[in-house]
Amino acid sequence: MTPTTRTTVGIGGAAESTDMVLNIGPQHPSTHGVLRLKLVLDGERIVRAEPVIGYMHRGAEKLFEARDYRQIIVLANRHDWLSAFSNELGVVIAVERMLGMEVPERAVWTRTLLAELNRVLNHLMFLGSYPLELGGITPVFYAFREREVLQNVMEEVSGGRMHYMFNRVGGLKEDLPAGWSARARAAVAAVRSRMDVFDDLVLGNEIFRGRTRGVGALTPEAVHAYGVSGPIARASGVDFDLRRDEPYLAYGDLQDTLKVAIRSEGDCLARFEVLLEQTHNALDLADACLDRLAELPPGPINQRLPKVLKAPEGHTYAWTENPLGINGYYLVSKGEKTPYRLKLRSASYNNIQVLTELLPGTLVADMVAILGSMFFVVGDIDK
Repeated sequence: MTPTTRTTVGIGGAAESTDMVLNIGPQHPSTHGVLRLKLVLDGERIVRAEPVIGYMHRGAEKLFEARDYRQIIVLANRHDWLSAFSNELGVVIAVERMLGMEVPERAVWTRTLLAELNRVLNHLMFLGSYPLELGGITPVFYAFREREVLQNVMEEVSGGRMHYMFNRVGGLKEDLPAGWSARARAAVAAVRSRMDVFDDLVLGNEIFRGRTRGVGALTPEAVHAYGVSGPIARASGVDFDLRRDEPYLAYGDLQDTLKVAIRSEGDCLARFEVLLEQTHNALDLADACLDRLAELPPGPINQRLPKVLKAPEGHTYAWTENPLGINGYYLVSKGEKTPYRLKLRSASYNNIQVLTELLPGTLVADMVAILGSMFFVVGDIDK
């Protein structure tokens, strides 16, 4: 009888302990720009996560040093392309503080109004795109419909659809067009009347809730450690909003209308709920600003500036509650017409760092749900 040889074929013991490295991006559709995530996996579970940034870096801070105080506005409003008006605002506030300049009351209220309309535009994009990343295509169509309604009034007043270039040192480019306030009020009312789409269609969807509840919970300790701000921080119970806690523009007079949305769960669902609640409140704030503007007597919308604008020697720091979180502007002047240094602290840069702590331990299937709920723009990270 011929002897039989038995051979066992399989992977070696060493291979079982070998980690798999998975690159997500840098063109993954869920990243809102060109971001790369380097994941180390143990089966279906993420062991380590490293955001790799810089693919959209354009050296904005260095370019600021070669532009005068009027020209830097056009650079500063582009890093977060969903919040252009708010980006401009931080720069002009910093320069005005350096100059000790008082802005006309009409400009203050108009800036506050446009900042809140810009906040709604930003949030609507994420309210529509986040369900899309989880497989729900319908909400994004509603979101773009509402965005178009508000974009029309923003375009009418500024001439721009994304990069408004409407702020100026000392105020705004020009006064509001005749009849614009009535059209803006109608636009706000139209958007508010249809916001139940997101309240019911998205939050009422059991699949959406199943994919987001308890997923990607962010602790308050991690929020503080990484400098996370905005809706993401408030969804983890960190009760801080510059508009209430250190008012600028007209927010000091809007405290009765301003409601800061807070959740304690810190998961994906809580972040979405905070964003949605903040959108409702921004519409209320816009109405309050329109009411106040209707009461103001006619007056200037800006200050007359010298032909060559020079900030006095010194430094200042201005920060604003942008739609995605806190933006900070550290301005250093040597008394020239260009900044010696303008350091930009963008919200998304800090918010995305926390992924190194948030993703490990979660499943790959939940990675897109967590990533989308961080509500970031890659240009805001790379600058």
